[in-house]
Amino acid sequence: MKVIVLGGGVIGVAAAYYLMAEGHEVSVVEAREGAGLETSYANGGQLVASHSEPWASPATLRLMAKWLGRRDTPIIVPWRAYAGLAGWGLRFLRNCTAARAAAHTARNLRLGLANRALIAELRAATGIAYDDARSGTLTLYRDDKSFGEAAHHAAALAALGCAVEVADRARAFEIEPAVSHLGDKIAGGLFASGDEIDDCHKFTAALAEYCQAQGTVMRTGTRVTGIEAEGDRIIGVTTDKGRLDADAYVLAAGPWSARLARPLGLRLPVVPVKGYALTAPMTGSVGAPRVGITDQASRIVFAPLGARLRVVSTAEFAGFDTALNPRRITLMEAAARELLPGAADYGAMETWAGLRPATPDNVPIVGPTKYRNLWLDTGHGTLGWTQACASGRLVADLISGREPQIDPDGLTLARF
Repeated sequence: MKVIVLGGGVIGVAAAYYLMAEGHEVSVVEAREGAGLETSYANGGQLVASHSEPWASPATLRLMAKWLGRRDTPIIVPWRAYAGLAGWGLRFLRNCTAARAAAHTARNLRLGLANRALIAELRAATGIAYDDARSGTLTLYRDDKSFGEAAHHAAALAALGCAVEVADRARAFEIEPAVSHLGDKIAGGLFASGDEIDDCHKFTAALAEYCQAQGTVMRTGTRVTGIEAEGDRIIGVTTDKGRLDADAYVLAAGPWSARLARPLGLRLPVVPVKGYALTAPMTGSVGAPRVGITDQASRIVFAPLGARLRVVSTAEFAGFDTALNPRRITLMEAAARELLPGAADYGAMETWAGLRPATPDNVPIVGPTKYRNLWLDTGHGTLGWTQACASGRLVADLISGREPQIDPDGLTLARF
């Protein structure tokens, strides 16, 4: 079958890989000049099945009430954004119940755990390298109350098949000596040894190159301008380089998916959420981290990627604006210098902002549409890298008419 994948980020390229492996004739259409140059370019660098809990939760709701109107918090909703987010926001609030958060955690974890196994198989099959390390991740908690709540969360994850170690302060510092200077500022942590630290952009670029060598057509520098439908089928896509057609289509355009789907009468509840990243060369000192770190209080993520340190934070609802806010950069740099003061040359850091595609329940949309030959693979939010191979495998199975390896229940557009 001839299949066109719309989007050349990690989600689209992973889907292309599994479709190609099923014997399909695959083309990937990507607006940028190469694969993985948008959302996938400078993400948090962590494959974190252990972080499957959605933003939409009672805990986040309580925090957002405190953060409302402030500009120095992990989640920022400028006043000008409220009108445009009204419908999405109401859906988000409806999902902030304990029962729904638990259900959505289980759905995300289903993809995250499957992804762990699939990416290991992919590495063995392709031989690609991308500054990958299976060193685990450590989430740090600053007070006894949050650490106690984390222990309950670890038990819930364990019941779903994701083992997480509850580490007291001494054990947390044993796992990651680079943060031991914080002393009693840390109450403890959760260590997920099964999580990975990997460069998503390098993975996406390497996998795209591998797929191309195996016959996949990478149409980079090609912007999709529309999707054509006739009855219950898609009959082609228009681009700034001409019209393309295929037997089946996968919409994996990240934050731009909703725009492309709207003329088809598909209302995808996917909005762009801006995240910030700093990348600095590591100094090679004893202060360099060896595991991925999340500072739960500030919601800042740290990942050692080869000889570089990646620092990622913020969920800013600013539409499609990717402009850098100097205040956010200053706050993130200060947090990095406090947590890992000797780890990197912060004076030589690269700054970046990109858009994540977020759904109101923080679970991706993977599966069929009302069009018989159009499938969705979008809305992964902060977990795109953590779920890319799993959602790609699922889409490939569905298009191929196979019994899917991964249960699609609760992942499709039908839930909305």
